[in-house]
Amino acid sequence: MRLMARACLLAFRDYAHEGLLSACAVLGLAAVLTPLLVLYGVKFGVVQTLTDRLREDPRNLEISPVTSGRYTDDYLARLAAHPNVSFVLPRTRSIAATMNLSNGEGATRKTLVASLEPTAPGDPLLARHHAAAPAMPAPDAAGTAGGMNNANESAAPPPSPIGVVLSATAAEKLGARQGETLLGRVERRYQGQAQNARVRLRVVAVLPLAAQQKDVAYVPLPLLEATEDYRDGRAVPEMDALNGRTGEWSGDPRPEGPRVYPGFRLYARDLDAVDTLRQGFASQHLDVYTHAAEIEQVAELARALNLIFGLICAAAAAGFLASTASSVLAGVKRKERILGLLRLAGFATGALMLFPLVQALLTALLGTVAAAAVYAVAAATINRLFSASLSGMEQVCRLLPGHFLLSFALVACLSLLAALGPALRAARVEPSEVIRDV
Repeated sequence: MRLMARACLLAFRDYAHEGLLSACAVLGLAAVLTPLLVLYGVKFGVVQTLTDRLREDPRNLEISPVTSGRYTDDYLARLAAHPNVSFVLPRTRSIAATMNLSNGEGATRKTLVASLEPTAPGDPLLARHHAAAPAMPAPDAAGTAGGMNNANESAAPPPSPIGVVLSATAAEKLGARQGETLLGRVERRYQGQAQNARVRLRVVAVLPLAAQQKDVAYVPLPLLEATEDYRDGRAVPEMDALNGRTGEWSGDPRPEGPRVYPGFRLYARDLDAVDTLRQGFASQHLDVYTHAAEIEQVAELARALNLIFGLICAAAAAGFLASTASSVLAGVKRKERILGLLRLAGFATGALMLFPLVQALLTALLGTVAAAAVYAVAAATINRLFSASLSGMEQVCRLLPGHFLLSFALVACLSLLAALGPALRAARVEPSEVIRDV
C-alpha cells in the first residue's frame, strides 16, 4: 500500500515536471469536451424551457370532452380518485352557463354577457396565477337573511355576495376591479313570460390575459347548477335564501334522482399523464380535447436532439480514446528507463500500472475543469443573446451540477480505458533492458 501511494506521488510530480506536455493534454481534452458541453447545454436548456412553459401553463394539462355526454357524480368521483388526475369539476350545459353581469349605476353602468366556468379550491388555473377560489356565502349568514319577513326586509343587512373570478377581458369591459360588487342577472322564459333572477357577486380576483382571452367568470359550482336549474324552469330556494327574499328563483320542483352533467373540466397531474388519460378516455370511446400534440412535439424534439448528441458524442469519444491511448503510450515509451529503475527499486506491477493511470486521471480532472470554465463563459454569452425571448429563470444554454459530475465520470472512465493498454505495457518493462542500456 505504501508503494502504491509513492507511485501516485511520483506520477503527480512527473506530471508537474512535464508541465508543457501536461498542459497540451489538458487543452486537447478541453477542446474536445467544451463543444460537447455547450451543445448539450443548449439541448437541455431549450428542451427544459419548452417543457417548463408547457408545465407552467395549466391549460396544457386541461382535458374536456368534445361532445356532450351524461356524467354522474359517481363517474366524476372515480375520475377525481385517478392517480393521473389532479382536479376535476363537472360542467353544466354551455347554453345555460351564461350570465348578464353589470357594474355601476345609471350612465356609468357597464354590462356584459359572460360565460360561466365552474371552479373550486385547488383549481390549477387559479393557483397558477395566485388567485383565490371564489366561494358561496356561509350557510348561517344565508339562513339569517332568508328567514326575515317582508316587513323587516328593508332593515336587514344586504345579503353576502357570491365570489367570482373574472378574466382580464371581462374585467376590462365591466370596468371591475378586485373587491368590487357586481350584479348578475339570469334570464329565462317560463310559462310564456320573460323572467329574470338576480344575484350579487364580489370580484375576488382578476386573471391576467395570458390565463384566459375570453369573457369568462369563474364561479362556484352551486351557482352554475342554480343557473341551469332556473333556466330549465326549476325552483332554486337556496338562491332565494342567499338573496334574502323569496319567489325570485321560483319554478317547478327539481326531479328526483342523481344530477347528470354534460361535460367536465379536468386537469392532468403532469404532462406525461395527459396522453395516458387521453388513451384511457379513447378506450371508453370518449373523444376529448387535449394538448397532447404540442406535448408530443416537445418530446419528439428531445428524442431527436438526444440522438444527434449521442452520435456526436460517440464520434468524439472514439477520437478521444485513440488520442489519449497514443499520448499515454508515447509517454510510457519515453519513460521506460525510469519505469525499469522503479522496478529495480522494488515497485510491484500494480504500482507501475498506477503511474500512467494516475496521470490520465489528472488530465481528465483538469481538462473537465477547463472545459467547464469555458462553457460557463459561452453559456452566459448565449443566454445574453437570447435574453429578449426569455422570462424569469429561463435559459437557452443550461447545465446542472450533476451534468458536470457525470461528464467528469465519463471522461475519467474513457481516460482510464485508453490508458489501460499503456499501463499494462509499463508494468511489463524488464529491468534487464534498463541495465543493458546503462
